[in-house]
Amino acid sequence: MGGLREVAAPFVAPGPAGVTIRTRLKYLTGEDEKVLGLVGDHLGSLASRDLKTRCAAGLAHDSEQWAQRKRALTGQSSSRWAGSITKATHDQWALARRGHLSHIHSLQRGIATITHRLSLPLGEKGGKHAPGGYRSRKEWHAKSRRLQVLEDRLQAARTHWQAGVVHVVRGGKRLLTTRHHLKQAQLTEEEWRRRWQAERRFLEADGESGKRYGNETLRVTPDGKISIKLPAPLAYLANAPHGRYVLTATVSFAHRGEQWADRIIANRAVAYRIHEDTGRGRWYLTASWTLPPVRTIPLATARANGLVGVDTNADHLAAWRLDAHGNPAGEPLRFGYDLTGTAGHRDAQVRHALIRLLHWARRHGLAIAVEDLDFTAEKTREKHGRRKRFRKLISGMPVARLRARLVSMAAELGIPVIAVDPAYTSRWGAQHWQKPLTSRTRKATRHDAAAVAIGRRALGHPIRRRTAPPRTHQSDGCGHRTVQAVSVAPGREGHRPRIPGPRTRSADAGRAANAVDQNAQHRSGRSAEHESWQQDSLPLSF
Repeated sequence: MGGLREVAAPFVAPGPAGVTIRTRLKYLTGEDEKVLGLVGDHLGSLASRDLKTRCAAGLAHDSEQWAQRKRALTGQSSSRWAGSITKATHDQWALARRGHLSHIHSLQRGIATITHRLSLPLGEKGGKHAPGGYRSRKEWHAKSRRLQVLEDRLQAARTHWQAGVVHVVRGGKRLLTTRHHLKQAQLTEEEWRRRWQAERRFLEADGESGKRYGNETLRVTPDGKISIKLPAPLAYLANAPHGRYVLTATVSFAHRGEQWADRIIANRAVAYRIHEDTGRGRWYLTASWTLPPVRTIPLATARANGLVGVDTNADHLAAWRLDAHGNPAGEPLRFGYDLTGTAGHRDAQVRHALIRLLHWARRHGLAIAVEDLDFTAEKTREKHGRRKRFRKLISGMPVARLRARLVSMAAELGIPVIAVDPAYTSRWGAQHWQKPLTSRTRKATRHDAAAVAIGRRALGHPIRRRTAPPRTHQSDGCGHRTVQAVSVAPGREGHRPRIPGPRTRSADAGRAANAVDQNAQHRSGRSAEHESWQQDSLPLSF
């Protein structure tokens, strides 16, 4: 077993830390859209300047500079708008900083892989844990040049990291580069400009507990009326007292609407964001709030009734139900999804597959076991070389989105989720379970076997099946006696159930009730041999 890494212990995944819901702003008038555009553009320009100031400060930024930035924004908006802008700027800088560090780690992994492969002779085969040499002299030369490029990039990235330099684009780098490829994106310059302007707007406000309806800047009443606190330069647009603008449209949340109403009635904090989808010509309102940390149930409780092992794949979820002893029960199920098309379509496909899985688990009262997958280190082109199809496969698996969706939706239904180490589940599942689970009426796949392996690891059982006894000792018709019954299982040492019908030529059906009770028969070493009515055998000495 040398060379195998240590497998981490399974754990119950914690619940979601927050909730986000969205609804459409219907029946907006032209004046409403004009006001939203003006307010968003004005606050967006302030957010851009504040982000520039924050990036220029770098690692020398402190709380005093944060206060100065907020004071500079307050005069052109309001204290609450300034607080929302500075907090959003801080979060965006921190996110860029984490992305920069992830980029450095990716470059280091690529350099290490290329250096290793360049040190090997041409055509040398690789092993399970390390790739081999390059196939040809041409490929070796191309990779040596790429190594120099990656080393230069790594040196520049490290220099920027040490200086606290980050690269951030308000509106998105992808949309920015689309400006130079309008024909491929099937956009006109006017359409691109409108989308760019919409993405750079700022119309989001943090909630504040104790204030009316949980938000003083973007206020939504229980009956769905929306009012906005206008920035100081745009106060002339107000149509309500205290410099506020009330939209004509009213909103209602179909999803978690009762939870949202309970929060705002109790004046608990709710954050809001208004944005425009230029492709559809619609405006949306997003509400979000944090949830208090909830203590997860013990792992033993989640395992009590068995669970559902789930294997995540590029186009489906393979699931199999297991009892508390690790035995597969029933038939495997497959929940498919299609990850082609738009982001909204892909997200809907994932949600539909998960809700079917959760409803099935809820009907049986079972927990769900999934792999704690992370393909961050596996997606690089240097890791798998020419295996473009495999790189595309793992890049298309929505593991992060699926994991977040599953935890959130399972918490809403009260279903515990157990995360297990993904090491060797597919390989050992196929080795030990694919063939035994295949019959004339059922063809088990590698994914089905992997689901069983995941479930067994979550239950604390080894993936390897129990070794069957020799054929001469198999008293169940030469079958495999692989029942995983533990010592505390009721009836573990009991008699096998009576099979209807004659067992011998001389016994009729229903007779010989004690045929399975060895103590009731006259056999050597059994208690029936020493009853008080039985005469002892005569000694041989007489």
